Amino acid sequence: MIHITLPDGSQREFPGPVTVAEVAASIGTGLAKAALAGKIGDKVVDTSYQITADSPLSIVTAKDADGLDVIRHSTAHLLAYAVKELFPEAQVTIGPVIENGFFYDFSYKRPFTPEDLVAIEKRMAELAAKDEPVVRRVLPRDEAVAYFKGLGEHYKAEIIASIPSNEDVSLYREGNFEDLCRGPHVPSTGKLKFFKLMKVAGAYWRGDHRNEMLQRIYGTAWSTKDELQQYLTMLEEAEKRDHRKLGRELDLFHMDEHSPGTVFWHPKGWALWQEVEQYMRRVYRNNGYQEVKGPQILDKQLWEKTGHWDKYHENMFTTESEKREYALKPMNCPGHILIYKQGIKSYRDLPLRYGEFGACHRNEPTGGLHGIMRVRGFTQDDGHIFCTEEQVLEECANYTALVQKVYKDFGFTNIIYKVATRPEARIGTDESWDRAEKALMDGLRHSGCEFEIAEGEGAFYGPKIEYTLKDALGRQWQCGTMQIDPNLPERLDAEYVAEDGSRKRPLMLHRATVGSMERFIGMLIEHYAGAFPVWLAPVQVSVLNITDAQADYCREIVERLQKALPNQDLRVALDLRNEKITYKIREHSLQKLPYILVAGDKEKAAGSVAVRARGNRDLGVMSIEAFVELIAKDIATKA
Repeated sequence: MIHITLPDGSQREFPGPVTVAEVAASIGTGLAKAALAGKIGDKVVDTSYQITADSPLSIVTAKDADGLDVIRHSTAHLLAYAVKELFPEAQVTIGPVIENGFFYDFSYKRPFTPEDLVAIEKRMAELAAKDEPVVRRVLPRDEAVAYFKGLGEHYKAEIIASIPSNEDVSLYREGNFEDLCRGPHVPSTGKLKFFKLMKVAGAYWRGDHRNEMLQRIYGTAWSTKDELQQYLTMLEEAEKRDHRKLGRELDLFHMDEHSPGTVFWHPKGWALWQEVEQYMRRVYRNNGYQEVKGPQILDKQLWEKTGHWDKYHENMFTTESEKREYALKPMNCPGHILIYKQGIKSYRDLPLRYGEFGACHRNEPTGGLHGIMRVRGFTQDDGHIFCTEEQVLEECANYTALVQKVYKDFGFTNIIYKVATRPEARIGTDESWDRAEKALMDGLRHSGCEFEIAEGEGAFYGPKIEYTLKDALGRQWQCGTMQIDPNLPERLDAEYVAEDGSRKRPLMLHRATVGSMERFIGMLIEHYAGAFPVWLAPVQVSVLNITDAQADYCREIVERLQKALPNQDLRVALDLRNEKITYKIREHSLQKLPYILVAGDKEKAAGSVAVRARGNRDLGVMSIEAFVELIAKDIATKA
C-alpha cells in the first residue's frame, strides 16, 4: 500500500503506484479538473508523475504561485510551438520563466515584426483551444542530441551536448512540437488561456556578444483574465511614468552618446539629486557615521589582493600611467579599509561607521543599459561599519530601523525583507557562516520584521539582508543591503587592539540605503510619476504675473519666499513672460509643480497671492505669510 499525506494532514491509501492526477481525481472531480501539477516536498512534478512510495503531496492549481510558474513555463513552449508552425525554418533555443511572464529566443533569417507577433499570438490561442495533451518522455543524452540534429535544431542539440553523457534528458511533446525541458508542464494546452505577447528584443546566444544575435520574444501569462488585464493596465501606467520620458518632459536629465551609460543632470534634476543627497548626509550625521571620500582610481594590485580583479575585472574600466595599471573603482569598500588602517584602532573605537557618496564605474554591456536605472557611471550612497562580532546584532537592528525611517520619508512604506544565505562557492567556515546568518536573522527579529530566506544568494564572503521596496504600482525594487564581510579585513590586514591587548580582525558590514543615487532617483520619478512631494520637488513654487504692472511685486514675492524659512531656501521659479496667464498656468501645471502663485492688481494692492495647488486645485487668495506657513508644514511633514 502507498500512503499519500495531504496538506490538511489526512491520508489516502492506494494499492500500488499512483499518479498525481489519480490522487486529485480521488479527492474530487473539481480538483482533478483544476490540477496543473503536484508538489512532493519542495519538488513540483507533472500530474502524470507516478508516486511509488509513501509521500506528502499537495495538488497545484492556478491559484498557487507554483501553478502560475507552470502556466508561464508551458506558455513559453506554446509560443515556440506557434513559431514553428508559422515559421518552420526558425530554430528554437531557450525559453525560461521570468518575473511576470516568460521569453523564448529564436534564430530566424529576418527580424520578427509587430504583425508577426499578432499572428503568433493568434496561433497560440488556436493551439491552446485544441487542448492537446502535453506528454513527457526520457531519452539518453546522445540519442537526444541526434534526435534534435535530425530536426535541424542545432541550438537545442548544442544545449543537450553540454549535459554530462551519462545523464538522461526529458522531452515534452504537444501536438507536432517537441522540446527539451525539465518540466513540469500543464497536462494539456487547454489550461493556457490568459496570455499576451509583449515585444521582440535582441539577445546573444548564451549571453556572449561573440555569438549570433537571436530574437527574444517576451510574453506574459496569468491564471485569470482579470489578472492579465490588471497587469496590462499597470504596464500602461508604468509607460506613462517611465523615468526616461518624464526626465525629458520635466527637464531633469538626458543621456548622450558622447558618454554612453552616464547621466547629464540638468538644473532641475540636480536640485532633486541634491535634496536626496543632503537628506542622506543628515542621516549619516544623525546615526554616527563619519563621511569620507576615497580616490577614483586604485592600483590593480589592490584589486587583485581583495579578490575583485578575478571576479570583476571584465567590468572594470582600466588605465595606465608610468607602467602601472589602475582601475576606476567599481565599488568603494577597499578604499574604506585603507582609510580605516590609518592609525591604530582600539576596541573602544568600534563600531566605526564610514559613509561616502562614492562615484563608481562599471563597464556594463550596452544592451544592459536602461536610462538612469542601469548605468556605467553611478554614485553609491555607500557605508561600511567596522565592528566586533558581538556588535553585529545591534548594528543590524539599528540599521533596519534607520532604513525604515528613510524609506518612509521618501514615500515607501511597503518593505520586503530577505536574508540571502551561503552560496555553494564561498569562503570561510560553516561555523562563521552559522554565526553571521543567525546575527542577521536575529537583527530582523529584534526589529519585528518578518523575512524570507533567499537560499544560496549571499555573497561569496558573507550573508546579507536585502531590503526590497514596493512602489505605487506594486513593482518591487531591491534597494538597501546589509552584508557581513570577514573576508576583506583579512585580505587587507585590517585589525584592532582588543581589550586583552591582542590584535584582532574587525568584521566589516557593507550597507547601502538608497544604493545607486541614479537608480533611486529613477525610482522616485516613476513612483511619484514626476509629481514629487513638496520637500523633493525641483521647483516647489512658481510665481506668475498677469501683466507687467505686477512684475516688481512678483520679484518681491520671490525674494521674500527665498528668505522665509530658516535653513531652507525655497526653490522658486519666476515667470514674467508677456503671455496670457491661462497659458502660463497650464505650462507650469504640466511641470507638475506643487504650487503656483498668481499676482494681479488686486493681489498687489493687498500684499497677497492667489494660490493654486497641483491637480488644478484653487486654494484662493492668502497672504504671503500664510502661504509660507502652508508650504513650511508640507516640507516639515514631507507631505
